[in-house]
Amino acid sequence: MILGNERRMLLIEFLQMRNGRAELREIVEYIAEKEGNTDRKHRKSVYVSLMQTHIPKLEHEGVLTFERGVITLLQVPDNVTLYMEVVQRNDISWSTFYAGISFIFAITALWFGNSLLLFASLTYLLVAVVQHMKTYKVLRPRDEESPKKPDGNGE
Repeated sequence: MILGNERRMLLIEFLQMRNGRAELREIVEYIAEKEGNTDRKHRKSVYVSLMQTHIPKLEHEGVLTFERGVITLLQVPDNVTLYMEVVQRNDISWSTFYAGISFIFAITALWFGNSLLLFASLTYLLVAVVQHMKTYKVLRPRDEESPKKPDGNGE
């Protein structure tokens, strides 16, 4: 949920840079600048989306509070912080990188008939699968992680 939108990620990033507290006006300017458009109409669009969508969602999740134009970061789940530090915009994922290395090793192993390279290829393929599963676990919405079971009262 938190990672589902670039503006939410930029909001959290800015608050982390500012020791967890900033005025809404500063955040709007930062996000507009990061998006490459600082004209008045775009800043208003950023402001409206923050006020109507992103801030309420993050408040509901207990990530931040908003009071009198000041946003305070309460806590960020560890897996979100890790994801934000590791994956930059337009980067490939680690699992894709490892799968690519695996493919290169496999082709080279077959070309030269080298079983050691084939073993390395399989090892990197295994690492790619494990990394993909870890990433998927971080990005998977909470509802999918623990499906709610009916309690017998029709709820």
